[in-house]
Amino acid sequence: MITGILTNIRFSAFTFKRGTAEKASFILLNQLDLILTIWAMHLGLNELNPFIQPLLAMPAMLLLVKLLIPVIIAWAVPGRFLWPMLALLALVLSWNLKELLLFLL
Repeated sequence: MITGILTNIRFSAFTFKRGTAEKASFILLNQLDLILTIWAMHLGLNELNPFIQPLLAMPAMLLLVKLLIPVIIAWAVPGRFLWPMLALLALVLSWNLKELLLFLL
């Protein structure tokens, strides 16, 4: 019984066959966050995230964190467990977009 459960978790976690929409959404939302971050920096705004601030001086590390890590997370985590992260990302992106639009107006 335990081996069956472990096999199901492994099959679900380490493939894109289950939860493809959630996994693709997670990756795309992270890419949108990267685009908004770069756009905001181009406009002269400051990054408020203390984990991302040091990465702005190292563009290669910023790309690694914002491109590679979301793919690894999406590959390793079952799709249903990505829902809380998707909700948080949607809130963060909404906030960022609102702030950018207010800055431009």
